[in-house]
Amino acid sequence: MATRGLHHLSFLILACILSSTDCAKQSYESAETLNRSSFPAGFVFGASSASYQSEGAAFQDGRGLSIWDTFTNNYPEKIDDHSTGAVADEFYYSYNYKKDILLMKNIGLDAFRFSISWPRILPKGKISGGVNRLGVQFYNNLINEVLSHGLQPYVTLFHWDLPQALDDDYGGFLSPKIVDDYLDYVDFCFTTFGDRVKHWLTLNEPYEFTVYGYGSGIYAPGRCSEYIGNCTSGNSATEPYIVGHHLILSHAAAVTLYREKYKVSQKGEIGITLSSKWIVPFSKNTANQKAAQRALDFMLGWFLHPMTYGDYPKIMKSLVGNRLPNFTELESQILKNSYDFLGINYYTSFYAANAVFFNISKLSVTTDNRVINSDVKNGVPIGEPTALSWLHICPKGIGKVVLYIKHNYGNPPIIITENGVAEANNPTLSLKESLEDELRITYHYEHLTYLLKAINYHRWWLGFHIADLRSGDGDNQRDGGRMRITLV
Repeated sequence: MATRGLHHLSFLILACILSSTDCAKQSYESAETLNRSSFPAGFVFGASSASYQSEGAAFQDGRGLSIWDTFTNNYPEKIDDHSTGAVADEFYYSYNYKKDILLMKNIGLDAFRFSISWPRILPKGKISGGVNRLGVQFYNNLINEVLSHGLQPYVTLFHWDLPQALDDDYGGFLSPKIVDDYLDYVDFCFTTFGDRVKHWLTLNEPYEFTVYGYGSGIYAPGRCSEYIGNCTSGNSATEPYIVGHHLILSHAAAVTLYREKYKVSQKGEIGITLSSKWIVPFSKNTANQKAAQRALDFMLGWFLHPMTYGDYPKIMKSLVGNRLPNFTELESQILKNSYDFLGINYYTSFYAANAVFFNISKLSVTTDNRVINSDVKNGVPIGEPTALSWLHICPKGIGKVVLYIKHNYGNPPIIITENGVAEANNPTLSLKESLEDELRITYHYEHLTYLLKAINYHRWWLGFHIADLRSGDGDNQRDGGRMRITLV
């Protein structure tokens, strides 16, 4: 979910394994044609969105406030163009979402991923605070519209828009109380929509929600230490780890509930969306190689390691120490393999170098990994720049990420739940000029090309019958075997 500035991101869901590292650009005009027949039967193509970014109608039909409503009102300077989600794309209204879904159908997509706004369903965040029936009706209508056009809904249960009432009541994800309230909310969603929704995602990008919301303070709810940024309260050294811990426990509770109460009768699947960039060592020396691994452990492993093996990565436990909460033995057992499929959001890659100096007096989640990140090496960007300063086009990196997951986390089914390119809003362009959109066409062509290479690579790899390429310090790894190839 990109929130800073009026840039357009196109989202896709991909699943693949690749093997190369550079971000060199190729032109779709001089290469082989790609179409649906290029991919295996059953391959799924789709589009993705988020409630706060798309729905608008923030104060309509009984929706409660979210922490993003409060954040954009209190900290307009933290949004590049000072915009909010109060109006957004007005996807909430049927005359808009019906047109959008018809466009998806006409394009030839198979699936649509969207998120449910927790405060639109439960304005006070709790079942006891009352259910907003107009909000429930909206999502029922939306799901039915998606299905009526032959598309499958992929539903994210939490895409950062926490009800403000829960943040006011006990600090939201800073408190263990959130686990029970989140569980009540998802239970209601499973009961109400699960007869038609067969693909659930518990959380979207818990890393970004945690680090940027409670570490640097540039996302809602805007908390951080005073030596980190412009925040009225917070502790960048401790709060992100507390929030991350409660997000992980909330995920585990939701998966356990779904598997025990709904999975057999509703015949669905449940997973989570995590984010990861690919990390390239700044040089081949040992210190920078280790820095790249630490960067992955602190970004992807922070959440994926507990959800696969039941505990945090060893390097996190070592460097963070007692600021990192512990899982009980029961929690650890519940967490192991707590997803049916894994959603991955991939946008770009960066270089990692070892941080020689570390300020012990100003601890922060943003520096605990002892890594210096850079998107430039010797004056050369890691990939083609875009309208977003952090997003360089590195299509091969997506393959490195999923290959890393395959080898280190037991070959789970992977769905790339977000992937896209940013372009600045240019009102001077004509409609014809806008539709040419060569950057976006090339971007998708490159990712689809490497996706197809990944599929072929996987078939080649299986042909050698390699017994086991998995690693990790857990003892409950998944079986190897086929990788599900999906693009939503």
